Order: sequence, then C-alpha cells, then structure tokens
Amino acid sequence: MHMGDLLRMAFNHPGAEIVGICDEQQDRMAAAMDNFKLPDDRVFTDYRACLEKTQPDLVILCPATSRHAQWTEKVAPFGVHILMEKPFAATLPDADRMIAALKKTGKELIINWPLRWYPSHVTAKRLVDQETIGEVVEVHYYDGNRGPMRHVADKVEITEELAAREKSKSWFYQKAQGGGSLLDYLGYGTTLATWFMNGKAPLEVTCMVDQPTGLEVDEHSMTIARYDCGLSKFETRWGTLTDPWTHQPQPKCGFVLVGRNGTISSYDHEKTIRVQTRYYQAGRDVPVDTLAYPQRNPIEHVLHCLQTGEPITGPLSPNIARIGQQIVDSAVRSAALKQTVPLVS
Repeated sequence: MHMGDLLRMAFNHPGAEIVGICDEQQDRMAAAMDNFKLPDDRVFTDYRACLEKTQPDLVILCPATSRHAQWTEKVAPFGVHILMEKPFAATLPDADRMIAALKKTGKELIINWPLRWYPSHVTAKRLVDQETIGEVVEVHYYDGNRGPMRHVADKVEITEELAAREKSKSWFYQKAQGGGSLLDYLGYGTTLATWFMNGKAPLEVTCMVDQPTGLEVDEHSMTIARYDCGLSKFETRWGTLTDPWTHQPQPKCGFVLVGRNGTISSYDHEKTIRVQTRYYQAGRDVPVDTLAYPQRNPIEHVLHCLQTGEPITGPLSPNIARIGQQIVDSAVRSAALKQTVPLVS
C-alpha cells in the first residue's frame, strides 16, 4: 500500500519519472502498471536487471521490515540514493547496517514516515520551534488503524472477510518478517517524538504487548519511556473502530505534547490543533498550516533536497530515526523480558 502511495507522488511530480518498478512476484505489480501506464520494459522481477537498465537517481524501497537492511545492502552498491519507507529497520543493528551501506557510497539514506507530512504535526513542530510551549518534556502518542489488511494503495478499502483470509499470507502477521503493530507503528511515535524533543533520547523503557489468540504477532502495544525530564508514552493499535484518515477513532490518533509552558494536541488529519499555554490557560484552536512546495510530501521534498544540496533533516534523517529505533529495540526487549530496560545503544 505504501509503495503505491509513493509511486503516485512520483508519477504526479513534474520533475520525476518512474523509470522502473521491481518485485519478485510479478502479480503484485499489476496495479502499479495499470495506474501509472508503465510499459512492460519498465517492469522487472530481477532487481539487478532493473537497476542496470534503468540507472535511477533515487530508489524507493518498501520490503518487509525484516528485510530492510538486506535490500539496502543489495541496492546501495549501484550508487543511488535510497528512500526507505517506514519503519527504519527491524532492529538497531539492521539500521546501523543500512547507515554503513550508504556511507560507503556517499549517497543519501532517507527514511520516510508518512506522519511527518500531516499538516497538524508540521504545525505542532513549528510552534515547538517557536517556543510557544517551551521545552517539550512529555510526548503522548496513540496511533494505528483497523489493521494492515483492510486497505491497499491509495487507501482503497477491502472487506473484513477478505482481510481475514489474507492475514495468514501477509508478512505483517509473521514474526520472522518483522510483523506486528509495535514494529509497524511504534517507530512513528518514537521518531517524531525525538523530532519534537530536538534529538533528546530516553534513559530507560518499559513495554507491554498483547498476545492475541491464534496470532504470532501483537496487535496492541504500550511503551513508557523515562527521560531526564519526565515520562512519555507511546501506544500502537491494529483494530481501531475506524481508520483515522476516514473517521478519527477514540482514543484519537496523534500526539499530545507537554511543554514547560504549555501543551499542544495534534491529531492525524484534523484541521486544527489545540494549544494551551501558561499565559492563555483557556486554550485555543489553531488552524493547521497549509503545506507548500517542497514540504507537501516526501518525494517532492527529497528531490528538492537532492537538487539543491539542502540537508535531509528531521524524521527523514538517520540521526533522528536511529534514536527512534533505539527506543523500539528497547521496547521489544522490555516486552520479551517483562521488565524495564536501559535504552539499547
């Protein structure tokens, strides 16, 4: 579903061309071929042939989480920039392998987090940077959806019955492939939290996951991170009543930021954020910013940075995303040991 969304952005960008797509399973490319009118000579099942023939500038990767490092190491030697769709990796050692692979080539490793492009969260970050609420000392995050099998590219919905049948085939529900709501959604919260907190990392982490009957992965996780300034919490959920891009479920999906001088609630897809400050305790609704080029989506932003030499920053940067991955690894370890653990380094 994410690859389809990113290809749509590339297709609509006047300065980009989809020179090739590749998947080991031919049938999984049928929708993209049709959507973007791609001829047969731009469709590959062998990644080497694809890269050698098309010689792209930027490669978008969207494999199973467990294979992020493997595919980065396969593609990096071709001397291309790599945009990896979230999450960063299955583990911190895998993330470090990815960073090392691109360091050898001098090209950019970019990690895309779709929440980074939500106007509400961009507006919240602007206000944080303007010190509207002072130093951020707590981040409260809840996010998820009805489940990864309930929709495909362009947010097209599929029936609950078909989704249930597809569960057994999907890597999302396979532990060895990096499945589960924790690995799917926790990195969003921890990476954007690191962005909101200007690179601060926690000291220790406690996590608990559900254990649904008949499944080998979680559909619900809760993580508490202790920072030198206080506690933050991150909750992931597959199985919300509604998808947040259609109707906000309860609890609402998004963030509440607590600063030393105020708070901001920033929920996914909403048109306003709520700001309360020490000096305006009644609070007020602030319209979200209208995002302009090149901040509207990851493709236009990354191409702009590559063309102008502007640095890749924020959640897209491995520096920020690696701290998010440290928290995720710590949460996985905590859940397995059923105890609080120091931040994995």
